[in-house]
Amino acid sequence: MLHRTSTINRSLLKSVIVAVGITILSSCSDPQTPSDNEQITEIELLNNRIINTASAYIPAQCYTKTKSELGKVHNPCFSCHTTPQKPNFINDVDLQLEYSFRETTRKNPWQNIFKDRSQQVSQISNQSILKYVRESNYFNDSNQVILAKKMAKVPKIWDVNGDNKWNGYTPDCYYNFDNQGFDRKPNGELTGWRAFIYTPFYGTFWPTNGSTNDVLIRLSAPFRQDENGHFNLEVYKINLAILESIIQRKDVAIPPTDESQYNVDLNRNGIIDISNQIVYRWAPKEGKFMSYVGQAKTHQEQQKIHLAAGLYPVGTEFLHSVRYIDIDQQGNPKIANRFKELRYGIKTNWNTYSQLNNAAVSEVKELRDFPERLRRIQGNPEAGMLNGLGWAYQGFIEDKKGELRPQSYEETLYCIGCHSGIGATTDSSFSFARKISGTDNSFGWNHWTQKSLHGIPEPQYKNGTWQYTEYLLQNHSANEFRNNEEVIVKFFDEHGKLKQSQIEILHKDISHLLLPSAKRALELNKAYKVIVDEQSYVYGRDPHIKPITSSWDIVPINEKTGIESPITHNE
Repeated sequence: MLHRTSTINRSLLKSVIVAVGITILSSCSDPQTPSDNEQITEIELLNNRIINTASAYIPAQCYTKTKSELGKVHNPCFSCHTTPQKPNFINDVDLQLEYSFRETTRKNPWQNIFKDRSQQVSQISNQSILKYVRESNYFNDSNQVILAKKMAKVPKIWDVNGDNKWNGYTPDCYYNFDNQGFDRKPNGELTGWRAFIYTPFYGTFWPTNGSTNDVLIRLSAPFRQDENGHFNLEVYKINLAILESIIQRKDVAIPPTDESQYNVDLNRNGIIDISNQIVYRWAPKEGKFMSYVGQAKTHQEQQKIHLAAGLYPVGTEFLHSVRYIDIDQQGNPKIANRFKELRYGIKTNWNTYSQLNNAAVSEVKELRDFPERLRRIQGNPEAGMLNGLGWAYQGFIEDKKGELRPQSYEETLYCIGCHSGIGATTDSSFSFARKISGTDNSFGWNHWTQKSLHGIPEPQYKNGTWQYTEYLLQNHSANEFRNNEEVIVKFFDEHGKLKQSQIEILHKDISHLLLPSAKRALELNKAYKVIVDEQSYVYGRDPHIKPITSSWDIVPINEKTGIESPITHNE
């Protein structure tokens, strides 16, 4: 249920963490338990001390009890821990069968999940929480990006290396999308960011569990330029379609395109003509290759840019906002203005299939040689933290006033595990591999403010299995903690069997499962606001009201999950 390198040699960890500007505050083997009224200051967080746990890359979901009190076995684990598709060589399917915790991580550090938030939530009115989530903490009243203004004169508390400059990502997206999903500045100039719709990853990332999300992608300058180095929007659109094809390993529809403009056989029919699709044909051992267009094509021929199935080119950026849930005039949930988090990732270096395989093998060797060692994550909150597979990540999260601030080392560590150590990812990421092609002229290039989840059909695995239905069937709930009673009542009968009538609706419309009622959305907004007020993210950031009883406080030694046969759909 977690990353294998899950134990710690304290003296070694201290030397590694100090090297990147982090100091140890508390014992990693005995996480602190915050009181209900305890609040953590921004100074405490951003001095980059480990406050609670240096194993924050092991998420709270991994401490789930897979066996219920009645002996029923639940398997939410298959969504993350599975047989990978190369060039992901992290085969962690065995984690469906057993908890691979070591002595120092058997104690659950995510103590917020055991709190009762009922009294605090009851003190927040529906009107006040709606007012709060409808306020923007990303833009000021002049439509300027607040974080960008602050970074122009970086606060000392944010300046990790003390050079009076912000050396990380400066938010530059205006969330102002045209009808092709491109973000534009107030003057109409393109920022390079492009939004896309996708089928959300299982469980935690469904809005019914507390948050709305969006994801944007941006490629580096050569992918946006023609062969002469001039910006060309059509070149950029084609290169994004080519990337979609090689990430999803399938043909991708495009508007009718004259291949002679780019001298690339996009539809792979052996002639240069008019193409309405990018045909996926990449098998180097068989002499089958693919090419980008424009300046990226020139750089690819010069081996400055690389193309391989399942891998993003260096310089690829992702921007992911995690938001509250707003309610429209009809009572339907929608994406809110207020950000809970803004997450950013950039691919910093290229690794071949062989190098990625060696990295996975080296991890297994390190576990064998140093069974008491935690993962060593290098970086800091300003420059970003490295996942060891070519990506750097950083993030911003609400401070006590509701304004966005940089995440601390420990808060960012929370993101690294899922973006580097599981079998379910495609080049360390999730969403773009799940992009929807779309059935209209947008080809799936929309923001969720332009296209809702309503009417999107349920995704299927290559073997035809319905993905969300499989999750419900294996887990018997809509989240890992199994505390989403709203979905349980809607989709399961009194005997715990799936209601076929509800599944038939789900096949045609994923919003039937993924969107919460207005009542639940407001409750989860309030529950998360309590965590914001406490600034207690290092103890868990999953919104809930009642204590979660389906999680281990201390995982028993050699505990098995009870799952007899692992589920995998990548083979």
